[in-house]
Amino acid sequence: MDVLLFTEWLNTILENELPNEVKAVNFNLYDDGQGQWSVELIGASSFDEEDPDWACDEVFTTRETAYEWEKEATWEEVLNEAIKAVEDYLQNEEYAKILKKYEGIGVGFVDGELVVVYKK
Repeated sequence: MDVLLFTEWLNTILENELPNEVKAVNFNLYDDGQGQWSVELIGASSFDEEDPDWACDEVFTTRETAYEWEKEATWEEVLNEAIKAVEDYLQNEEYAKILKKYEGIGVGFVDGELVVVYKK
């Protein structure tokens, strides 16, 4: 994952206001096969750290404009890389304050467990 390109992708999304119904956001990761990966940002209408299905309550998604990259890596390596990219974004980037207004921020593969990287 090119962190600079990821940051540019996320900035483009956050320049526009997310729907009012969004209470939390999640970075859904996908293994597209053959060393291809993608991530989308979703906005959920609920957040419950004890119930990982909160991210299924989508009211916003960037599915059509997902960030895609190529890398020979295991899913664990990609997950750790994505978590680090989001945590770095939250510490250093201009639009981090927008993300931090939500109740929680998660990262995880759509068919796996979510890692909550931020909560109010």
